[in-house]
Amino acid sequence: MHRRASLVLLAFAVFFATMAPLLRWYAFPRLAKIPPGQYQEMVLEAKPATLLDYNDGMKVKRVPKVTIVQTLKGNVEESERIERDAGRDVVVWDALSFVAGPDGRMVSEIPERYIFDAHSQEPVHATGEMVDGDPVRREGIEFKWPFLTEKRDYAYFDAQTRTSSPIHYRGTRTFRGMTVYYFEQTVPWTEVPMPKKMPVQGITPEQIAKTGMTRWYTTKRMFWVDPVTGAPVNGEEIHREELRNAKAMGLPQDTVTVFAGHVKMREDYVRSTVDLVSSQRLPVLLLTSYLPWGFLALGAALLALALWLEARSRRPDGGRPGEAAAPAPDRAPTPAA
Repeated sequence: MHRRASLVLLAFAVFFATMAPLLRWYAFPRLAKIPPGQYQEMVLEAKPATLLDYNDGMKVKRVPKVTIVQTLKGNVEESERIERDAGRDVVVWDALSFVAGPDGRMVSEIPERYIFDAHSQEPVHATGEMVDGDPVRREGIEFKWPFLTEKRDYAYFDAQTRTSSPIHYRGTRTFRGMTVYYFEQTVPWTEVPMPKKMPVQGITPEQIAKTGMTRWYTTKRMFWVDPVTGAPVNGEEIHREELRNAKAMGLPQDTVTVFAGHVKMREDYVRSTVDLVSSQRLPVLLLTSYLPWGFLALGAALLALALWLEARSRRPDGGRPGEAAAPAPDRAPTPAA
């Protein structure tokens, strides 16, 4: 009986020991993915900020607030179309960055289409990948880091310059009670295209380009990233844009600040983002840590119990170690008839 029980326990021990690495290295890479229909909205503010007022004689003003609304909308139809050709799970995000002045008027509006692998967050190059209507070919990540983010630099795509450059890991920190990885990227002054949609009716980027005036941009972006899900729980930018050769448009100065400010996530969105990311950590931790280690420990315990039962079954009396078998009772000889 003991031997049969030990064989059953040994079978379960082998099963759980095998499941531990399978969950981590086989199931997790296939099950953890970004849903294709996800929708996110984020509001950031620069308080105060320097802003070029296109509607008041192109004057540079100090304003109390500039608001940036960023939306990410999953395009399920496009995801399914691209998946048929790519042969893998794909997410298509239609993004929009809308900048509004203190009066609520549009300052700039930049649409994007970001196409990436649902599991690894690596870019997938397909028709429709663009920034502000211009076709692009992304390298590296944008908006989100991979699951199980590593302590290293990543290539990060900048939508203004349409190029990728390293975003550097700067250490582990604590943010709102969460352990996060802090990343920084500095984009040096770079000439960038004029937005397709200008804040002044009747003025087009082509008309501005003919004057010789150019738009330049630099930023320092900072992200606090949850290393489990790869989702940023906070983001900031020290952002600056200029128009150069502005005298060609009749402005008194040759270099004019278009926008300058320290952009931060609005407090209510920081709180909601931290709550959302905290709730998304558990499924990832179950597949990568809790279940694999739990199954491994359970397998080891079952193996130890199986070996103990097997050793017990091999003793003649099935008793405790060190016990001698009881002597057989003496029997008197049977008298002869």
